[in-house]
Amino acid sequence: MDKKLLDILACPVCKQPLLYKKESNELICKLDKLAYPIKDDIPVMLEEEARRLRADEAY
Repeated sequence: MDKKLLDILACPVCKQPLLYKKESNELICKLDKLAYPIKDDIPVMLEEEARRLRADEAY
């Protein structure tokens, strides 16, 4: 994930910064507990495409 791109991306729901999780290739929003997938090096920043994080999932 390009560091410059990560610096400007924000959660489309709450507008908070996102964390990159290399193991799952996802962008994580801690506040909304959503994981946005990265497909073919392109972040999919749609709420309906995001995965809800489980309570036991570490980020």
